Amino acid sequence: MRVNKPAAARLVIIILTLVFLYLPIGTLIVYSFNESKMVTVWTEASLKWYGALVHDKAIIDAVGISLLIAVLTSCTAVVIGTLAAFVLVRVRSFKGESAFVLFMTAPMVLPEVITGLALLLLFVTLGNVIPFFSDRGVIAIWIAHVTFCSAYTTVVIRSRFRELDISIEEAAMDLGAGPIKVFFAIILPAIMPAEVAAFLLSFTMSMDDLVITSFIAGPDSTTLPMLIFSSVRRGLSPEINALATIIVAIVSVCTFFAWLSMTRKQKRMAADRAKAARAMLIEEKAVIEHRRLYKSKA
Repeated sequence: MRVNKPAAARLVIIILTLVFLYLPIGTLIVYSFNESKMVTVWTEASLKWYGALVHDKAIIDAVGISLLIAVLTSCTAVVIGTLAAFVLVRVRSFKGESAFVLFMTAPMVLPEVITGLALLLLFVTLGNVIPFFSDRGVIAIWIAHVTFCSAYTTVVIRSRFRELDISIEEAAMDLGAGPIKVFFAIILPAIMPAEVAAFLLSFTMSMDDLVITSFIAGPDSTTLPMLIFSSVRRGLSPEINALATIIVAIVSVCTFFAWLSMTRKQKRMAADRAKAARAMLIEEKAVIEHRRLYKSKA
């Protein structure tokens, strides 16, 4: 029996890649069930650290702050990205367009240290004039995260805007629909996949950010990445393994259901296309038969 060498090589590469990517995560999950306080020394299986995690107020507060900031950041960044993408795609060339694109996408290429330092100086300066900005808490972190997340949402949503068929919008406006109704009834549903992708990207980046947040955050606004980083410097707690395992489980479940929903949607679309093709074929046969009968009678 001959072995397909290219296929075998691809399989080996895939397996090695998956092991390289997921072996550390698998190790972390296994050690989250370790009873020992030493995260690298296995003693016996236990759920001890999951119970300790529930009663750890510092971690619970950090998770709550991170989730709140991530949700607010994602919603705001998607709105800003949608408006910016609409201007860049649907508005004809205007004076300063190149500068507008530059300033919208600059946070993507600027080092996070530079961005964080610039935002810190901004809040310090504003705090001397407006006392509200002197208390660098959740609001300040939210503004900072929106600053760099908006660049990514603009790029994602703009690429979807370029693919839209403008003739559908023109037909709706010819039938009496106003610009606002066209946007919410036609444009928004069409770009919704990009909106969801931009939201998830912003949510992940906000939850994961450490450098910029470290510059902006005050003493009462410690996020989860900051807490984990500080705990690693003092010595990693097994509770972090338990928390990471829970996060991996939630992300895996959400990803599975998203994949399942997408698969079902693709199957429905394929079934609808097949049904439409069959109906068209039947209609063509009926037309041909009608013409044949008409010619025979003539």
